[in-house]
Amino acid sequence: MSFSIGIVGLPNVGKSTLFKALTKKQVDIANYPFCTIDPNVGVVAVPDDRLEKLAKLESSEKIVPTTIEFYDIAGLVKGAHQGEGLGNKFLSHIREVDAILQVVREFSDKNVIHVHNQVDPQNDIEVINLELIFADLSTVNKRLEDLERQAKSSAADKILFKSIEAIKKVKQTLDNGKLANVLDLNEEEEKIIKALNLLTRKPMIYVINIDEDKIKEKDKTHPEYLRISAKIEAEIADLNPEEAKSYLKELNLDSSGLDQIIKICYQKLNLITFITAGPIESKAWTCRKGAKAPEAAGKIHTDFEKGFIRAEVINWQDLLSSGSYATARDKGLIRLEGKDYIVQDGDVVHFRFA
Repeated sequence: MSFSIGIVGLPNVGKSTLFKALTKKQVDIANYPFCTIDPNVGVVAVPDDRLEKLAKLESSEKIVPTTIEFYDIAGLVKGAHQGEGLGNKFLSHIREVDAILQVVREFSDKNVIHVHNQVDPQNDIEVINLELIFADLSTVNKRLEDLERQAKSSAADKILFKSIEAIKKVKQTLDNGKLANVLDLNEEEEKIIKALNLLTRKPMIYVINIDEDKIKEKDKTHPEYLRISAKIEAEIADLNPEEAKSYLKELNLDSSGLDQIIKICYQKLNLITFITAGPIESKAWTCRKGAKAPEAAGKIHTDFEKGFIRAEVINWQDLLSSGSYATARDKGLIRLEGKDYIVQDGDVVHFRFA
């Protein structure tokens, strides 16, 4: 299972530099707005030491990591919802992503212009969020008008009125200048709103692009923001794994910006990784946290979910310490789990199905 992240922000904040670092894919980077007109897409393998260790244990022919698709979207400007800049072209490109990663500028460089002629990360976030809110309000208002027109018909039903109430709840939140993702909805309301594919209902990840010498500074005001240097990430991307590890140590960093972004993406999207390991391949799979065994099996193949019988499960560390499946089985570490088992991060699973 792959999931997608849209990288957005104002022009010249370092989006494309970060994208290049994340995907090691060369894109056109220049010091002027709207350099990126069409979304660049890069598929990134999610690094996972567990997978490599299990592959070595099983002498796997292939290692298949799970992936993230990153979309580098053209710069957004104030008034985009009214067609300013690339306007709706920009907004349409992020409708389908699973989460939005906002890159805002804090780095100082007189040679790189800022579209508002001032470096103010919080203001940049407010501009972007406001454009997303306006875009969603347009979607919500159009849908509400359509439903209210239908409600005047004698054929109107309860489902229609429930849809109107759910959408009004979202409209009120947006009218108050808040993102729709702060709104608590019940299961029925969530289903109604999901069909609108709202931008502000998606999880938001905020990345502050900072100067290299400020990489260790903490933001006490907004600790939830991820502070990275896109320039440093670009340098790391050009190194081999051992050189990158040494460079991170030299910078006194525990992990790269990529690793931190991936971790936050998993948290925001409520995802975990389980593994299938054997001589043919060791492969990582992504499913939502809280998924039961049949749902996880369906990530491999829909037939696995439909014909699910049971799952053989062992924690990856227990399998490694045992040295083999046979030894782990003798120790009683491999469990047989049924349909109600909730898959855990790091589970090594073999599904049995009819």
